[in-house]
Amino acid sequence: MAIPTNADILTLTQWLSPAYPVGGFAYSHGIEAAIEEGSVIDSESTKAWVSDVLEHGSGWNDALLLAAAFNASSVEELIDIDAIARALCASSERAMETHLLGQAFGSVTGDVWGLDMSLLTYPVVVGRAALLRNLPLLLTTQMFLQAFMGNLVACATRLVTLGQTDAQRLIRALTPLCARIAERAQQAGLDDLGSTAFLTDVASMKHETQYSRIFRT
Repeated sequence: MAIPTNADILTLTQWLSPAYPVGGFAYSHGIEAAIEEGSVIDSESTKAWVSDVLEHGSGWNDALLLAAAFNASSVEELIDIDAIARALCASSERAMETHLLGQAFGSVTGDVWGLDMSLLTYPVVVGRAALLRNLPLLLTTQMFLQAFMGNLVACATRLVTLGQTDAQRLIRALTPLCARIAERAQQAGLDDLGSTAFLTDVASMKHETQYSRIFRT
């Protein structure tokens, strides 16, 4: 396995930074509905919710989809992977989230790096971009998951009694989980797709009709 260069690390840091203009801050991935109904109320419940999303829900699936996109041998295969990513979305908001994030990422990354980026879902377009820039798959997957996790923690920070220090403790505590999931995903394939984090899917569905909200999903 190739050792990531400083340029690789800095490129991924830029792509997956909260400052990268994909609008990730606007999406809570259903955690806002979980907070509304009282399932997520503090640091401990935030950690439990986010870790379940990562290990048993869309975090795991996105890691597999990213890797599959990276390893796709043709455009036709890439399109099929993207179709699977859309089919896995459990709600209209989840579908909108992955589509719009992917569209924004592809547009910016294509313009800045001169890549031919199609309108793909978020994990698929990140995997494709990493391949085109010769970035290491494992590191890309680890940093993608950490960025996803960090955004969920940031959403909770805005809505529950979770200060900035506790939020950073959570990110530090959950980062090794991101690394483990990324490593497992390298040895798995699309046949291993699946989710048992059903409450996160239900929360996403409930958010569609939630009256008072600040996030898009």
